[in-house]
Amino acid sequence: MDVGELLNYQPDRGAKRPRDENGGAAGEEDNSRGGKQMKGLAARELARYREAEGGADMRETEELTGDRKIILDKLMDQDEEEPEAEPVDESSVKKMILTFEKRSYKNQELRIKFPDSPEKFMESELDLNDIIQEMHVIATMPDLYHLLVELNAVHSLLGLLGHENTDVAIAVVDLLQELTDIDTLHESEEGAEVLIDALLEGQVVALLVQNMERLDEQVKEEADGIHNTLAIIENMAEFRPGLCTEAAQQGLMQWLLKRIKAKMPFDANKLYCSEILAILLQNNDTTRELLGEMDGIDVLLQQLSVFKRHNPNTAEEQEMMENLFDALCSCLMLSSNRDRFLKGEGLQLMNLMLREKKMSRTSALKVLDHAMIGPEGADNCHKFVDILGLRTIFPLFMKTPKKMKKTGASEKEHEEHVCSIIASMLRNLKSQQRTRLQNKFMENDCEKVDRLMEMYFKYLEAVQQADKRIEGEKHEMVRRGEILDDSMEDEFYLRRLDAGLFVLQLLCYIMVEISNSGISQLHQRVHQILNVRGGSVKIVRHIMREYVESIGDGKTEEFKEAERKRIMELVDNF
Repeated sequence: MDVGELLNYQPDRGAKRPRDENGGAAGEEDNSRGGKQMKGLAARELARYREAEGGADMRETEELTGDRKIILDKLMDQDEEEPEAEPVDESSVKKMILTFEKRSYKNQELRIKFPDSPEKFMESELDLNDIIQEMHVIATMPDLYHLLVELNAVHSLLGLLGHENTDVAIAVVDLLQELTDIDTLHESEEGAEVLIDALLEGQVVALLVQNMERLDEQVKEEADGIHNTLAIIENMAEFRPGLCTEAAQQGLMQWLLKRIKAKMPFDANKLYCSEILAILLQNNDTTRELLGEMDGIDVLLQQLSVFKRHNPNTAEEQEMMENLFDALCSCLMLSSNRDRFLKGEGLQLMNLMLREKKMSRTSALKVLDHAMIGPEGADNCHKFVDILGLRTIFPLFMKTPKKMKKTGASEKEHEEHVCSIIASMLRNLKSQQRTRLQNKFMENDCEKVDRLMEMYFKYLEAVQQADKRIEGEKHEMVRRGEILDDSMEDEFYLRRLDAGLFVLQLLCYIMVEISNSGISQLHQRVHQILNVRGGSVKIVRHIMREYVESIGDGKTEEFKEAERKRIMELVDNF
């Protein structure tokens, strides 16, 4: 570091996510503000203005190599002479907050008094910026957060998010980002609760969104401001997931969709927006409905369509693509969004992605599974057959692609989605579309049935091995006198699912469906292979009974009952 860098050095407070070079940490000099009016004079410029008056000699000295050592020595001496920093305690925080309130009030007063004379309020703005920087120290003491609320500082900080000078607003964003850092919040749950309550009461999300609306991402500091704003929202949502609905309704959902579809080069902010969007939609039907009403399904499909013929250029872009796919899958949990997906030609796009064999293929398969599952997926199932989707899905059923590992998806995951799609079609299709599906199983001397049975025995073996291990552990626990409670049973069940129980259940469902199709050739082939390989109808029935027990999470009782009855009839006739 040379002396110039030493003098200008500011420690990087770090956003929640690291930003790339194009959007590094705030605090570096940037002259691209160009045509900003004097009224919005930036704190950086004020600092330079102050330096310009008193620091011209200093700059000349820096250029003379002989004097560099003297300056460095002086800096070192100053460091040694400086008294130790005041310890952060209740009284010093109160004093700091009082100073902040005074400076904030003074700046406001001068701005009202001399709106057209920046030189009159310039000094007060710089002082205000300085105290906001000093307040970062409060983030090291979350148990003192209650003082920010009691002394009304939270209210004042939120007021400054609308300050005419965007640099002051960005300084407040930086401070809030540090105060709400998730690790800090967990240090003192009590202090965190008080702070988050006060922020939500002050409509923090609405104010942050209004501030983001006016920031210009061409300016590096303002792009960083947006990044830190999104970090605040992520911190709060992680600490209190319930606020996602409120945040989405306060303009955040609309802003995120607008930013995601903006014609700008891919950057860290776009990635972060995709992440926040996926968080908002997790397990939340209200935000899913809101996105649907805002034509968000179309926005997601448009953004994803880029990846049908091209792979993402970087790991970050791949992460964004996966976030958008996750958001789409979340939305499809809601039946009203399935219609929007159908009308927006989402099925055609996913079908194309499956054919193109790019990275997007794995996620497209997952989306189709979400779009077609359950009785709400009937329209999508019929449409999928109409757009010749069977020609796309069955090659993936016959052979699991080798490229799967590149995209980080497992073979089991791939086979689960393919089997789930076929099972959904068998459940939902009527008339000619159903006949077309059944005919697929008869093609080429029933090769699809052979593949079905091959997968059945593969997964049956994996699940039986897992069951054996679990039984051994249970036996051992009983021997030690430990109690098998519900949580242990749940854990064992999850391990069976990991071993492939759900895929096995889907395979058995497909077997009983095609055996009951009224086509004797299919029925005979299934039973023939079962007999040749020493399989048993009893085992298939047992697996299906277990499947029936777990049916219809979140469905009505009537639906569950009707579905159980339907499947058990198929099983009895198997």
